Amino acid sequence: MKISLGCDHAGFQLKAAVAEHLNSLGCEVIDHGCHSADAVDFPDIARLVCPAVLNGEAERGIMVCGTGVGASIAANKIPGIRAAVCHDYHSAHQSVEHDDVNIMCIGAQIVGAWLAKDLITSFVQATFSTEEQFRRRVEKLAVLEREAAQYMKP
Repeated sequence: MKISLGCDHAGFQLKAAVAEHLNSLGCEVIDHGCHSADAVDFPDIARLVCPAVLNGEAERGIMVCGTGVGASIAANKIPGIRAAVCHDYHSAHQSVEHDDVNIMCIGAQIVGAWLAKDLITSFVQATFSTEEQFRRRVEKLAVLEREAAQYMKP
């Protein structure tokens, strides 16, 4: 599995452990930075990580920021992305199984490297359920996304 990976400065130190663990699982990592502890805004990283998933260059993505929240907000602004903050093992796999999440966001200031590895394993090994109820709900999310433009005032 190819994973599009990126972080802001708050996630910089954890990103190395994330990439190493992904490699140990047999994943190919596309590293979109950041590449130092210099300040980087998470929306700029979302602009790199998410298109790689949408265009098929990667199957899923992982974004690391301080809490995971900012990365999730930024990623979810991009049509076609379903990002979730995952700080526990259950949400890491269930977000894929039930919601077809394609970007996992984790907070470097919330989880350490040992927990991040468990989250990543859970996320990477999960598959989207074939059950009708989950497929129906994800389709409804896509409809909401398509309709969102009509809510915008000219």
